[in-house]
Amino acid sequence: MSDKQFHSISVTVHTRFIDEQSAPADNRYVFAYTIRIANTGNVPAKLLTRHWIITDANGKVQEVRGDGVVGEQPHLKPGEDFHYTSGAVLETSVGTMRGSYQMLADDGHRFDAPIAQFTLSIPRTVH
Repeated sequence: MSDKQFHSISVTVHTRFIDEQSAPADNRYVFAYTIRIANTGNVPAKLLTRHWIITDANGKVQEVRGDGVVGEQPHLKPGEDFHYTSGAVLETSVGTMRGSYQMLADDGHRFDAPIAQFTLSIPRTVH
């Protein structure tokens, strides 16, 4: 069996624009994102740290690193998942986020769980 099957984390993301906290006239666009982290492997693993790369439409890049997510370091057994919601503030109405979670499996193996790039965007208006 390959290492990937033993150590596998699935990450899914849902985003939304937070109109009431945004101020487009001041170049402030607030987005929330809800993440589901699922252990799809065969070994329990703990999320140690996160690394985000946030890019706005002007090409401005913010890198965020830190311990855990929303103050927690979830420990996921095979088949378990963890959900959380957090946010990002951009200077433009559209941007992207991508990154990874650094994981530690119960067998001592450290690995990265990639977070595929996703878009933050204000909803399209219908005229």
